Amino acid sequence: MRQAVPASTPDLTQRTLFNDWARAIIRYRDLDPNGHVNNGAINGFFEEGRIHFRRDGLVRSGRDTVAGVVVVHFDARYRNALYFPGEVEIGTTILAVRGASFTFGQAIFQGEACIATAAVEAVFIAPETGRAVRIPKEIRGILTSAIALGSSGG
Repeated sequence: MRQAVPASTPDLTQRTLFNDWARAIIRYRDLDPNGHVNNGAINGFFEEGRIHFRRDGLVRSGRDTVAGVVVVHFDARYRNALYFPGEVEIGTTILAVRGASFTFGQAIFQGEACIATAAVEAVFIAPETGRAVRIPKEIRGILTSAIALGSSGG
C-alpha cells in the first residue's frame, strides 16, 4: 500500500517548519458535549489552512488554484484539547510533490501548544473529466519550492 507521506516526514509539531499561516476563530458551535472543540471543526480549520495556502501561495501561477484539486487521503492526529473561546493558527507546508499529487503537512496551534497535525494528499484533476492529471509545470515549481525542510519531496 502506498504511503501518503514520505518516511522522512518532518516533525509537524514544530512551528518553525511552516511558512504559510492562516487564522481561525473558535465558535461556540464547534464544541462537542464535553466542551472540547470537536474533530469536525478541527478538520475544518485544516481546510481553511489549505485554502489559504492555495489562494495566497499559488496565486503566482495565474490559475484558479482552488478548483481542480481534490483530497484523496487525510491523516490527522489530535494532540491536545481545544476550548472555546479563542482562535487558532494553522500552519501549512508541502511535504511531497509527485506526478499528479502532492502532500500538505499541517498543524494547528493555540499559542505554543500544538493541537493537531495532519498529512493531506491532494490530486490535480481535469475539471471537465474529473480524472487525475499531471501537476502543471508552473504550479509544480511553486509547490516544490514550498517543500518543508527535512522532507524527502517524493
